[in-house]
Amino acid sequence: MLAALAACKPAPSSSPQESKLETGTLSGEAEAIDGDSLRVDGVEVRLEGVDAFEYDQRCGAFACGEAASRQLKRLVAGAEVVCDPQGEDRYGRILAFCAVEGRDLGEAQVRAGLALAYRRYSDRYVAAEETAKRTRTGAWAYEVRAPEDFRHSQ
Repeated sequence: MLAALAACKPAPSSSPQESKLETGTLSGEAEAIDGDSLRVDGVEVRLEGVDAFEYDQRCGAFACGEAASRQLKRLVAGAEVVCDPQGEDRYGRILAFCAVEGRDLGEAQVRAGLALAYRRYSDRYVAAEETAKRTRTGAWAYEVRAPEDFRHSQ
């Protein structure tokens, strides 16, 4: 009898994140959560290779964390976001390179001086960071403290 009941039990379904990873791409309308995280088609996505300033982080007199969040909101507003999943982070979010109309969102955040290249995980945005630093764009016109260092000090 137990074997018969077990046979009727549906197979465990995968999470929305797992099914999105299996398809190879994730796309749809997006909502910015902060400067480096989105909700795309109901799935939480962390931009791979970047570390944006934390929402309550200041870079000298500049509210760099708020600016990072506002900028990502502007970049995705009303647009279709296409993400290329790379895996999952320890919080279960999909790590992905995402774009709007071919514009890489991670690169846009780093080039605007509102995120750093997360060198521990990728060197994809190092050149964009060097350009922002050299031209004193965004936070680079003020005092820059790595978001990771800021998080660890809290």
